Amino acid sequence: MNAAQSIVEALESLSSNKMRSGLTILGIVIGVAAVIAMLAIGEGAQSSITGTIEGIGTNLLFIQPGNTQADVRNPKPLTTEDAAALADPLAAPSVAAVAPVLQGRFEVTYASESQSPSVLGVTPDYATLSSEHMLEGDFIDDNQLLGRSAVAVLGPETAERLFGASTGVVDQTIRIGGQPFRVIGVLEAKGGSGMGSQDNRVLIPLSTAQARLIKRAQADSVDVIYVQAATSDQVEDASAQVSEILRLRHRARIGEDDFTIISQQQILESAASITDVLTIFLGGIGAISLLVGGIGIMNIMLVSVTERTREIGLRKAIGARRMDILVQFLTESMLLSLFGGLLGIALAWLITTAVAAVAAASNTPFTPVIGINAVLLATLFSTAIGLLFGLYPANRAASLQPVEALRFE
Repeated sequence: MNAAQSIVEALESLSSNKMRSGLTILGIVIGVAAVIAMLAIGEGAQSSITGTIEGIGTNLLFIQPGNTQADVRNPKPLTTEDAAALADPLAAPSVAAVAPVLQGRFEVTYASESQSPSVLGVTPDYATLSSEHMLEGDFIDDNQLLGRSAVAVLGPETAERLFGASTGVVDQTIRIGGQPFRVIGVLEAKGGSGMGSQDNRVLIPLSTAQARLIKRAQADSVDVIYVQAATSDQVEDASAQVSEILRLRHRARIGEDDFTIISQQQILESAASITDVLTIFLGGIGAISLLVGGIGIMNIMLVSVTERTREIGLRKAIGARRMDILVQFLTESMLLSLFGGLLGIALAWLITTAVAAVAAASNTPFTPVIGINAVLLATLFSTAIGLLFGLYPANRAASLQPVEALRFE
C-alpha cells in the first residue's frame, strides 16, 4: 500500500464518522492554539518590556545611592555636585552627558480632574539622555533650572487624563501637590509596560523639585544619576571612570562603594531572563493541553480498532500485511493531529488578535508576537503527538489474528 492510498483510506475512514473525528480534532486544536498563543504573549511581553527600557535612552548607566553588595557604615547620598563632577570631560572622557534626577509621586490636578503620576525633577540634559521629543511646546531650559521656575512638561497620557487632549495644553496651569505649575510642553508618546508607563509622568526643573516638592535629608541630594557613555564601546570605561570619581568624592575604598552602577545592558538581560522564564511557563501550560488532546486521539483510535475488528480480520484474510494495517491506523491518527494543528494555528491567530485589540482599547502598549518558530514547534509537536498516541492502537490493530478478528462480534 503506497502513501497516497493510505491517506485516501484514512480520509474515508475519518469522514465516515464526522462528529467523532471533529471532537477528537478539537482537543488538538485547543492544545496547539494554547501553545502558540501563550508563546506569542510571552514574546509580546518581552518586546514590550525591552522597548520600554530601550526607550529610556542608549548607552546608559544608572547610578543609585547605596550598595546591597557591600557593608558600608556611613553611606553618602548622591548629590548634584557629584553629577557635576561626573560631567567633567577631563575626569571622565568616556562620559558624554550626565543628568541627575529626583523622583516622587504627587497628586496632579486640573479643574475637577486629578491623578497621581510620577513627578521627576530633571535638568535640560535629561531630554538628550532619555531620547525625549516634544509633541508640542518646549523642554525645560537652563534659565528655568537656575530660576527654580514653576513649570512642567507632561507626558501625553498625563495630558490626556487631565485635559482630555495631548495637544493645545501649553500655558495651562496645573497643581502638583497643591502648588501651581505652568505647562510648557508635552512629550511624544514612548509607551510602557508593567514596569511603568513612560507616558504618565510630569517633569519639572530639578531645582524646583528640591526646593518646593521633593525634600530629602540633604538639600542637594538626588535619587539617581543618568550617565550616557560616548559610545556603546565605552560603557565599561565610563563605568570605571564614574566609580573612581565617586570613590574619591565619597572617600570610599574599593569594595566599599556606597553607590551602585547599573548598565542598561544589565537591565535588558535581567528583563529578558525573566520573560524567558515566563514564556517557557506559559508554553508548558499550552503543552499540557496538547498532551490531553493526544490522549483523546489514542482513546478514539482504540475505540475505532474495536469497532473495525472484523474489517481488520477481513483485510488480513485477503492478503493485507501487518505493516499495511499499522500504516493505515497511524495515518489516521496523524491526519487527526495535523488537521487539528492547522486549525489550532488559525485559532491562535484569532486569540492573539483579540488580545492585541483589548490591549489597544485599554491603552496598553502590548502586542502578542506569533513567531514562525512557535508555529513550527506546535505543528510538529502535534503531529508527533498523533504518531506517538496512535502507535499503540495501530500496533494493537496490526497484531490481531485474522481468524479471531473474523469471529469478533
